[in-house]
Amino acid sequence: MFALIKLIQSLFGALHSEGTPGQLAAGIVLGSFLGLTPLVNVHNAVIFAALVLLNVSFAGGVLGWALLIPFGFLLDPLFDWIGHNLLLAPSLRGLWTSLYNMPIVPLTNFNNTIVLGSFVFAVLFALPLFFATRLGVTRYRATIGERVRQSKWYRAVTASKAYNVYKMFRP
Repeated sequence: MFALIKLIQSLFGALHSEGTPGQLAAGIVLGSFLGLTPLVNVHNAVIFAALVLLNVSFAGGVLGWALLIPFGFLLDPLFDWIGHNLLLAPSLRGLWTSLYNMPIVPLTNFNNTIVLGSFVFAVLFALPLFFATRLGVTRYRATIGERVRQSKWYRAVTASKAYNVYKMFRP
């Protein structure tokens, strides 16, 4: 229950943040990589580092991660099928052999069908997700977000002393 409340708080915090819609969308896309692919892999360490180091919404990344974890589990059979077809394609056999003989590439676990399939799916899904999220955030901020900011409840909460103390200690 507490995790659901924190997720909703993160969603509204990200939607009403000062970041641009592109920053929020980029954070959600990076978080989607973490949610769709198996977590303990080298490429996810690189994705997490990019989420921390780049000028993208970290809250958006956490939100994308949390929202897409269930889809990652549900789509595992599809990821397995994609990875299986890519790994066993006769035309790609030389590529996989040469990549596997490189020093760092075996640590990526791309010889696992689900890891490879989920990563390829996440790469193909990234661009449509970015544009759809950016459009959705822009429309939300122009319509519903502005109504929320003008509501008596929102103005009362943001004018309270407790909220001002909360803002001082918020990173």
